[in-house]
Amino acid sequence: MSSTVPRVIRPHAAAEEDQHLLRRRNALVVVLTFLTGSADAIGFLSLGGAFSSVMTGNMVLLGLSAGRGEAELAVTSGCAIISFIVGVLAGARVVGSAQPDDPVWPRRVTWALVLELLVFVVFLVVWEVTLGTPDAHVHLALLLLSAAALGVQSSAIQRFGVAGLSSTYLTGTLTSLIAGVAARSPWDSLRPKAQVLLALMVGAAVGALVALHLPVVAPALLIVPLVLVIVVSARMRA
Repeated sequence: MSSTVPRVIRPHAAAEEDQHLLRRRNALVVVLTFLTGSADAIGFLSLGGAFSSVMTGNMVLLGLSAGRGEAELAVTSGCAIISFIVGVLAGARVVGSAQPDDPVWPRRVTWALVLELLVFVVFLVVWEVTLGTPDAHVHLALLLLSAAALGVQSSAIQRFGVAGLSSTYLTGTLTSLIAGVAARSPWDSLRPKAQVLLALMVGAAVGALVALHLPVVAPALLIVPLVLVIVVSARMRA
């Protein structure tokens, strides 16, 4: 007779583990949102006055530039939109679509973030080599790289299949938060939304300060948080 003791699955312990993984996933999304805020600030202040992730804002800028006859801003905002779309398409091919049996953090999400990291590494090289060069074409190329990277990130977060969970387009998150406050929803359900919105603003503030006063380290605001998320997520178990 075998002396092997069968493993006993405790539903309560399993539920606690799931909640732990969900909290960790939400924390990683907050880190990615800090990256997004930094990238948008750097793009707006240093790369031509358009955004890397806020495509609604870029569409408004495109319309304004058309109305005011500003061809340069039209090209910048229009190209950023196209580059973001390319990133979304590339990320979607890597990450796939949400599945009913997905773990809390599907492995393909990490693969997509690795692709995003590769794009930002190219961004880093171009940024450092051309630092201090007031070349509009170089700035546009850097903005396109940043927009493409954040397009990949947007697709990666979509794989979670969680309504309202995003690290790039957050108007819906703000709306959901305010609606939840009005409905007196539990704070536990509102906290992730508030944290994401705060991370966006903090990232934008830090990105602006670095872009204006210490531009040589600006790419670190994009790469370091992303590496952290990749390393932590690679060790997560469903």
